Amino acid sequence: MNAEGLVEVVLPGKVEPEGLEIRHGAVPAAGPGQVLIRMEATGVSFAEQQMRRGRYYDQPAFPFVPGYDLVGTVLTTGEAVEPALAGTRVAALVKVGGWASHVLVDAADVVPVPDGIGAAQAETVVVNGITAWQMLHRKARVRAGQTILVHGANGGVGSVLVQLAQAADVKVIGTASARHHDALRERGVIPVDYRTEDVAARVRELAPAGVDAVFDHVGGRSAVDSWHLLAPGGTLVSYGSASTRDDEGSKQWPVLKLLGRVWLWNALPNRRRAYFFNVWAGRALAKNRFRAQLRADLTQVFGALQRGDVTAQIAAQLPLTRVADALRLAESGTVAGKVVLNP
Repeated sequence: MNAEGLVEVVLPGKVEPEGLEIRHGAVPAAGPGQVLIRMEATGVSFAEQQMRRGRYYDQPAFPFVPGYDLVGTVLTTGEAVEPALAGTRVAALVKVGGWASHVLVDAADVVPVPDGIGAAQAETVVVNGITAWQMLHRKARVRAGQTILVHGANGGVGSVLVQLAQAADVKVIGTASARHHDALRERGVIPVDYRTEDVAARVRELAPAGVDAVFDHVGGRSAVDSWHLLAPGGTLVSYGSASTRDDEGSKQWPVLKLLGRVWLWNALPNRRRAYFFNVWAGRALAKNRFRAQLRADLTQVFGALQRGDVTAQIAAQLPLTRVADALRLAESGTVAGKVVLNP
């Protein structure tokens, strides 16, 4: 085994970012069907911001190692795994466990990163890229010439979604605070300021017949407004409840309320559809299909990155030991792109 030890970040309970603990240990060995990855890049996603508040709806019991996804090099392979995987750069979606120098992952869950894409670059589009791709192409099934509304168009998922949509010749209206508008205009997005403008009225001006799809991570009131902006045949894809991040009380309730609304809307005879998107949906029931789709979709996203259709937006890179600063920065709402952690 290699001489270096394991370094990992532990979330001990509901804590401020400074309450995260750095733990040292022995590097684990790959078991049957597993690979040991030396992490090169992991990131801060919205999930960890919810987890440290105890508000992610299916997080494990404290204490645990957070880290939704990672990119790294396969060090060793376990029994029944193709030995040629060793030495290759891969990406994996893990939900928890990514904030560590060495991570064990099922070999079936890793996706090769093409040559010419750096680890930090690839990291910016793992969870964000899969989420954006699947919502756009598997749920909303957008087509060239359509118009969509993307809430938080400068955010982690939003910025990738916007670029993938434009690569598909789709017109994009995006909400963001004013300081991001110039950057959005440069990307060909029509920006709307959700702080100072009446979003619904502005979108109706821009798309009088309604929009073909809305991508909403805010939840609550916003999801209701989004539903009413759809054209006949349109699709609402709701993928979070950011508006309830700091709420106390049940972490299930905002999601259940939203699911109830989605169910009701879909029952109405109005030719519109609503989805609550969860990247893990289908994994428990059909693991192989889930893995095949994830691999196909992430491969598409990496291809878009290679072609320049999508630009990797790295907000900052910090070492794993400065995870508190990284989390504060990601939560500040002042950065564009992904806060990346390196070993």
